[in-house]
Amino acid sequence: MSRTSSTAKTASKDAAAPSSYEHALEELERLVAAMEGQNLPLDQLLESYRRGAELLGFCRDRLQAVEQQVKVLDGEGLKPWEAS
Repeated sequence: MSRTSSTAKTASKDAAAPSSYEHALEELERLVAAMEGQNLPLDQLLESYRRGAELLGFCRDRLQAVEQQVKVLDGEGLKPWEAS
């Protein structure tokens, strides 16, 4: 098996939608650490960047969905938090 097809299989496996916000965040943190470590070839860096952008979009969407749910629960307006 060639290195390219092995990398492509890994990328397609990892490209699955994350099961939760927390899993997406963990994967994103691993990608950033690997990219910062400069241990990746250029093609893998690009693929990691693309995956990171997908994960970031997923996290933003989940945060917005939760924010909307909180607004509904609080009567369409967030109540100020008061420390006890």
